[in-house]
Amino acid sequence: MSAPVPSVTSLSLIEYYEVGGAGTYNSRPVWPGGASGLTIGIGYDLGYANTAQIATDWLAVSPAIQIRLQSYAGRTGASAHVLLAAAQDIIIPWGLAKRVFEETDIPRASALTAQAFQNTDQLSPDSFGALVSLVFNRGASMTDTSPGNRLEMREIRDAMQAAEFNPIPDLIRSMKRLWQGRGLDGLLARRDAEAALFEKGLRQQQQGVI
Repeated sequence: MSAPVPSVTSLSLIEYYEVGGAGTYNSRPVWPGGASGLTIGIGYDLGYANTAQIATDWLAVSPAIQIRLQSYAGRTGASAHVLLAAAQDIIIPWGLAKRVFEETDIPRASALTAQAFQNTDQLSPDSFGALVSLVFNRGASMTDTSPGNRLEMREIRDAMQAAEFNPIPDLIRSMKRLWQGRGLDGLLARRDAEAALFEKGLRQQQQGVI
């Protein structure tokens, strides 16, 4: 059985925590900080995309802009930050950002989520969407890049493999330890929102309303 499609509620959650929606959308590249690369559209991190992927995903921009976007591939952290000022003439309209988000980014993140975690076909669209949001934000890697920073990802993987879904919301909340006291309140709120959405999906399953 294939993985469920993430719920509309989960897509709204991702959009909100990435850009806040159409009213607050910044059409120019941003650098979210930390290990991020230059980011365009709705959370499209150029630093973690390769040139071929960027070329395919952003066919609608001019060839000159596409070449510039490709030049930001693999540039993350401080090496991306220094590029930000010179990239401010690049404009990604909301309509294009929304289309790439819905037609490219979400299907890709959904596939990565289903590959990373077994038994996603047993989840409700809300619970699955909560995991998609997590992967959209953090990626699907289970390998630490600093001591213990992917611990909860591995614990979620193990819980999903055992089809033990109830511990997962608390594992999502446990990740907040990584960002507390670092001025990253948006990430803390996002983990809480993802955990609450996963719990909502579990309740729906228990009540037989999905």
